[in-house]
Amino acid sequence: MRTSARFDRRDLVPALPLLAVGLAATSRAAQNQADWLAGPDAEAYTYVAVAALALLLRRQAPRLCLVLVGLAITVYLARGFAFGPILFCGPAAAWGVAVARPWREALAWVTGFVVVTAAAAAPAFYAGGSGWVGHLGWSGAWAAAVGGVAAIGAALVVRRRSEAGVRAEQARRAVSEERLQMAQDVHDGVGHGLAVIAMHAGVALHVLDRDPDRARELLTSIQATSREALDGLRADLDRWRDPDDAAARRPVPGLEDLPQLLARMRAGGLTLAEQVDPGDDVPGPVGAAAYRIVQESLTNVLRHSGGAAAQVRLRRVDAQLEVEVRDDGTRPPGPPGSGIAGMRRRATAVGGRLTAGPASGGGFVVRASLPLAVSSRVGTP
Repeated sequence: MRTSARFDRRDLVPALPLLAVGLAATSRAAQNQADWLAGPDAEAYTYVAVAALALLLRRQAPRLCLVLVGLAITVYLARGFAFGPILFCGPAAAWGVAVARPWREALAWVTGFVVVTAAAAAPAFYAGGSGWVGHLGWSGAWAAAVGGVAAIGAALVVRRRSEAGVRAEQARRAVSEERLQMAQDVHDGVGHGLAVIAMHAGVALHVLDRDPDRARELLTSIQATSREALDGLRADLDRWRDPDDAAARRPVPGLEDLPQLLARMRAGGLTLAEQVDPGDDVPGPVGAAAYRIVQESLTNVLRHSGGAAAQVRLRRVDAQLEVEVRDDGTRPPGPPGSGIAGMRRRATAVGGRLTAGPASGGGFVVRASLPLAVSSRVGTP
């Protein structure tokens, strides 16, 4: 943790309170101690003041603060003055080092502080007759007080850094997920547009000579589809440039856009049956996921199944939106592409599941079950 280079009113605490306590309570503390310990005089109060005021440097120069407090306490004890509130400055100074420096360095500084100040108290115990036993007991309590406070400070620093690391990792993960979602949108939008254009162009070439009006209709559809795909690609690229720019985000397609999608497919010559009855109040993220699953599934039909016929079914079953896209074509052998993985991610993003594979009786089928009770924290896929 970096220390502040500027003075702050927070630096007055605990310096001024400990100064007040030291000046007011040192003589009272001395009255309850043995006769061989000296009562406070002007010299003693000077050490008390130095130790307390040194705490003003606790944030700006924690090591210097610990040195000054250590010198004041060491001389105070070595001079034989009675134990008093000046000792409270020790843990406060150790805290400053513990929260400002790496823990190994702080451990060395605090250990040196405890050893030097504890050694300075030895004459008082030998003069009182308790000898090394009394001195050892007091030194252990002193080390526990100073070291315990320093350990708490170091632990708080570790915790703050850990929390900051977790927040940074969460931010990086959110950015990564956003970029992955953008890439999936580009894949779905551009891939679908190109597949539709290829299908329309093939049909237009086939009927060009015998049905010019049909060819013109298909070319018009190609123009509209390509413009839509380019607009979508431009919007997605704008999101890459500035993911936080809300203006760059195009409206997310949903179930209300499904009829236009199916109409484009039929216009290109795809034999397509539909049974679409999702009901009312389908959450936006679920509707968007369902649309993208149908779009990618039909795009795969165009890419891999030639002139196969397809069937799209959407229905509400209990609290689930069931999506099924089936075709009667054949798929080339090999592992599934990124389209199926992307559809599965979209289903998972709203708490659903998706399966895809050969259908019984031939063809290929994609099935998805999407829960209609979607948490508000789930983003639009």
